[in-house]
Amino acid sequence: MFYYKLKDKFLISSEEYPGLKRVPEKEVKACQDIIYALTRINPWKSRRSFCVSDPSLLFLKEEGIELIQKTKQVDYFLPNWLESKIKNREICSINTEYPGWSKVFTYQSPEKWKINILGLGDVGGTILTGLRLLGGKWIKSIGIYDKNDQLVKRWEREANQIIDPSVNKKFPEVYPVKESNLFDVDLFIFCATVGVPPLSQVKKDVRMEQWEGNSRIISNFARQAREKSFRGIFVVVSDPVDLLCKAAFLSSNRDKGGELDFKGLAAEQVRGYGLGVMYARARYYAKKTAQARNYDKEVRAFGPHGQGLVIANSIKRYNENLSEILTEKTLRANLEIRELGYKPYIAPALSSVCLPLLATIQGKWHYSSIFLGGTYMGLRNRLLPSGTELERLCIPRLLMEKIKNSYFELSNISNQ
Repeated sequence: MFYYKLKDKFLISSEEYPGLKRVPEKEVKACQDIIYALTRINPWKSRRSFCVSDPSLLFLKEEGIELIQKTKQVDYFLPNWLESKIKNREICSINTEYPGWSKVFTYQSPEKWKINILGLGDVGGTILTGLRLLGGKWIKSIGIYDKNDQLVKRWEREANQIIDPSVNKKFPEVYPVKESNLFDVDLFIFCATVGVPPLSQVKKDVRMEQWEGNSRIISNFARQAREKSFRGIFVVVSDPVDLLCKAAFLSSNRDKGGELDFKGLAAEQVRGYGLGVMYARARYYAKKTAQARNYDKEVRAFGPHGQGLVIANSIKRYNENLSEILTEKTLRANLEIRELGYKPYIAPALSSVCLPLLATIQGKWHYSSIFLGGTYMGLRNRLLPSGTELERLCIPRLLMEKIKNSYFELSNISNQ
């Protein structure tokens, strides 16, 4: 083990970094703050930083979907003080192959967040309503932008008129912002879209129909985030969520010549919010399905917000047949609302975005798409001061195979 100090932060590594200042172990052991574990992995396939929640994650050589499977043993010895730091989630892994890896040291989450929303359609407007109602304790302000000026004027008035009868409850201020100021915040929400397919189109996964147009839009704003040296969270809401996350990551990390230099958004800065409603729908149908009713609170969701989704009735009591039933019902939920003559946006805006976003900024467990081994995929996780922690489970073999298949399908599509 090698021990270093840089910018008043303590670092550890399993290999030598000649340019860093060496320090004795006792200095690092006495550290009351987060300690940073250095690794070297190709940025194509790795996050810049994440929380080390288990000894097996300390000095990773590669990242992939296998990380959600809980590992029981490691093949190296760690001192007790270091194991204790890992248990307390006080170790952050940093990939030094990212040019700006030391920026991780100086980033700190705000006490109250400034948020901007791009796109005030049905989804964006509902997200804004939810955040205005529920976010007063954690959100300082919400900036809104849309190419339709009338929508901005409407929502500025409507949202700021959502007030509790009591004069004591706080609500985040809602105000218009210019496009040039979209990234002067802690968290940016991308809700823009070229258009949602008409209600007559009910037999297809309409999310994929929006890919080509939405990828062009998000690429433009991802480049703006690069130009602004944006250090906050880039939230993707528009469909298809997972693929647009990858498009944003790649676009922000290309120089003017189109070459990848990884000087834009770090992989973990981009997060997709779409799986939350699939989890909510799975629980809804579990309550309405006699055989699955007892599994309501044990349900887990994995994968994309659409085809490739994997629903498990339970991890400890996994039942293949019940899981298939719940997966199919969940996938059809979106189409059922469209068959009724309505666009399904209320539950998605609140269960996929509003509530999980509030959980994110509070460091609580939620569903969102994160970067693993070069692919964005929806998983249960939480954002801590030391980085994103994955939910790691003892997943049954058959279920793990399904999750892997979903992951590889997403990888193939996103790498085309």
